[in-house]
Amino acid sequence: MAQKYYAVRKGKQPGIYRTWAETQQQVSGFSQAQYKSFTTEAAAEAFMHATGAPKKTSTPQPARPALVPSKADITVYTDGGSRNTGNVAGGHVKQVDRAAWAYRIELPDQLVTDSGGEWGATNNRMEIMAFLNALKKLVALEQTNAQILFVLDSQYVLNAVTKGWLAGWKRRGWKRSAGPLVNAELWQAVDRVLPKFKHLHFNWTKGHATNQGNVFVDQLLNQTMDRMVPGQPAPTTTASKPVTVAPRSQPKPKTTPQPADPQVAEKSVAAIRQMLKDAGLNND
Repeated sequence: MAQKYYAVRKGKQPGIYRTWAETQQQVSGFSQAQYKSFTTEAAAEAFMHATGAPKKTSTPQPARPALVPSKADITVYTDGGSRNTGNVAGGHVKQVDRAAWAYRIELPDQLVTDSGGEWGATNNRMEIMAFLNALKKLVALEQTNAQILFVLDSQYVLNAVTKGWLAGWKRRGWKRSAGPLVNAELWQAVDRVLPKFKHLHFNWTKGHATNQGNVFVDQLLNQTMDRMVPGQPAPTTTASKPVTVAPRSQPKPKTTPQPADPQVAEKSVAAIRQMLKDAGLNND
């Protein structure tokens, strides 16, 4: 049976519960209770932070920031993944399961990529790691003032940053409304580095589909997981050497023909006359 998350938005004790028995205690006898079950914690969190009547669908909508630059100085793709050996989505990750993160930073004149692995980590943890490591790399590259567009397929990370989840967790002492916050230490690190940037923008993309940047980071993190050897530490980073992007070709400057050397020209004419004379075409 798939793991469920029961979100109680209005009840005796609002929060997210893992069993129906706990949920029933919060809604039974409560007038106009609002609650719903989800297959992912991210969807349950989205329901908890939404306003108004419950939506007919449990699928969270991708974050759509109001302002996205028509042309960003830098575009960043991040992705995370876990080869969970469980039979269902949301199943408990085992310590022998491979997991990895990756990012691709496209600068005007340079391409920077990196990836790292971890044993027994969840998909969400790797998504956060990819985002956090990309932010840190941009700081190291001194690109905090640039117009930067992040393209992610993780609605969990996007919603945390763009919908105020991160601020809410911080106000509650890095806890969710229903209890402990998983990967709180990573979210705290994200919260410390985000204020360094002046112009961050975010877009959602469908994972592993037609977006070539997203496909690239997905392939990169899978390559990292392929190289992980059971019983050995996972690579914390597999950074490639920065690739210099060739600038657009510029038209060659026009050159003014230089006059020929008179002596060289005279010798050339004499040689041509001799060739014509030898061929019987010149009787001079």
